[in-house]
Amino acid sequence: MQIQLLIPGLLWPVVTLLGPASGLGLGGLASLLGRGRRQVTAFEPYDRQLARLFGVHGDTLPMASLRRLGEADAPTPEQAGHWLCADPVNLSFAREHLLLQAFPDEELDAAESAELVAELNAIFADLGRFEACTPTRWYLRLHRPTAVTLYPLDDVTGRPVKHFLPEGDDARLWQRTMNEAQIVLHNHARSRAREEAGRRAVNSVWLWGAGALDAPPQAPARQVQATDPISIGLARAAGVAVGAPDPGSALTQDTLVVLDALRKPAQQLDLDTWRRGLETLERDWFAPLAEAFRAGRLDTVRLTAPGDRGTLQLELHRSERWKFWRKPYAFDALLKSIAPAPMQTPHRPGPTDAPV
Repeated sequence: MQIQLLIPGLLWPVVTLLGPASGLGLGGLASLLGRGRRQVTAFEPYDRQLARLFGVHGDTLPMASLRRLGEADAPTPEQAGHWLCADPVNLSFAREHLLLQAFPDEELDAAESAELVAELNAIFADLGRFEACTPTRWYLRLHRPTAVTLYPLDDVTGRPVKHFLPEGDDARLWQRTMNEAQIVLHNHARSRAREEAGRRAVNSVWLWGAGALDAPPQAPARQVQATDPISIGLARAAGVAVGAPDPGSALTQDTLVVLDALRKPAQQLDLDTWRRGLETLERDWFAPLAEAFRAGRLDTVRLTAPGDRGTLQLELHRSERWKFWRKPYAFDALLKSIAPAPMQTPHRPGPTDAPV
């Protein structure tokens, strides 16, 4: 029996004076960290690590098509087409830099998203059709394929936009489109109302995820458990059973479990939400898995936690069960041992310094 956990956001991205996990009861996680073989490897974008688990490699990953396939109203094969993620964002100046911030799920509502998407469709009908599957996950279904490298939203959040502009044959088209969308959304009545109310405006969209699969993804386990649409889309494309994360059923067969509740709180430096999410993971996953491993009901546990400070890799095999001299290792001590990383730019084609 093997369980692979993928937990983006588990590593708090910055160093704090008081440890970010201090005071939390994380005995199960400490037991796993102490018993297993752990290492922190260099930064690598989360989307690449997720795709690689499904046997998908390359610098340009078709995340828009895969994420759209993972939505509740997934397109049929006849509707597959070519897609871009077109997520609503807020752009703001900090000193000389234009920074991008994504929106938490609860910060936008369906009605305002529908109005903004309708306005985009009125302006950009020649490119394709925009749609909002949720208030914070928008898409553009293209009339025709495009040759462009677009950076994932996770790579850009909180960072200067100028380092992540479109590249490739169609780069000018999509740079112009984002600039025009920025003007349209900035001037929309919904955006002005948000600003007057002291809330962040939806003043741009971030386009990303272009591309097509060269071959179908491969099933990484007998079942996949996830709630995020990219993981669900990969599982559906691989033809593997997919369901919501559940420790009980995960312990019945080899399972890949993607737990992404910490990803957005970590990106947005929302420490309180992150701490609550970490406590939930301890209760629902770390403590039960540590007990199952001790009891011999679990042969192998692999944990991968991609983050800005590197990627935590942890492995426990059956032989570690008898190494009683290995003591629990506090998670806060692990976080303090990881040096803060400088801002990372993804290992993709080189950035351009053109203005936005």
